[in-house]
Amino acid sequence: MNEVYEKLVRCYESVKDRIPFTPKVALILGSGLGDYADDIKVEAVLDYHEIEGFPVSTVQGHKGRFIFGYVGEVPVVCMQGRVHYYEGYSMTDVVLPTRLMKLMGAEVLFLTNASGGIKQGFQAGDFMMITGQIANFVPSPLIGANIDELGTRFPDMSHIYDEDLQTVIKKAALENDIPLKEGVYIQLTGPNYESPQEINMCRVLGADAVGMSTACEAIAANHMGMKICGISCISNLAAGIAPTPLTHAEIQETADKVAPQFKKLVTESILKIGAMLAEEM
Repeated sequence: MNEVYEKLVRCYESVKDRIPFTPKVALILGSGLGDYADDIKVEAVLDYHEIEGFPVSTVQGHKGRFIFGYVGEVPVVCMQGRVHYYEGYSMTDVVLPTRLMKLMGAEVLFLTNASGGIKQGFQAGDFMMITGQIANFVPSPLIGANIDELGTRFPDMSHIYDEDLQTVIKKAALENDIPLKEGVYIQLTGPNYESPQEINMCRVLGADAVGMSTACEAIAANHMGMKICGISCISNLAAGIAPTPLTHAEIQETADKVAPQFKKLVTESILKIGAMLAEEM
């Protein structure tokens, strides 16, 4: 058996009997949404340390646990603390949680993050629905022998972010009077912030926001046939655009300030996604 798949199966075997819960939506909580799970109907909590071989986040503010519960009537699993490539993990470990949530039963992956705004007109505190991505600057999580149990060797990437889910998010934003931008997200490795010259390069390539996560998770989810959507909180203007040096504290402060609105947008979107999934059954 492929050793990457073997590790994934071990993780799944260690949780499946302890958490008798089948989520429909997998939600990865980015900066500003760390306490989102406090507002849902929680059924179970599973610390990453309790899962055999599971990668554990080392980033401050990332609690490192799965929360199982309901947003309205929609069963969800929330990843409270993601792992990043810059922490020193292999890319297969970075996407292991995404793959595990799919094995748990999740059909939709809802990605959130904090990012640097590149597009002219973006301001700190804006929300950007991700319509596309650029992931060429980090290793693909699909490098190596293909895991046929998960997906095809050469997956199509024409529609990574599901158009129906985008429509749902736009409707949720409109109905709740939450301004929503749209754009392309680019993932770089980090952990250093980008130089002004690198931001210039990203702009030329067509990126509207930049960060250190998300795109690799979307690749893994797309490979497994999940429907994917994503919202990025523009927590700062990228280097060369912002007049002052970037700090993690400033980014966290912005994310925390707009967190109530971010939570509202995510909740209303999940409720509509749940209704959409119910209609498809």
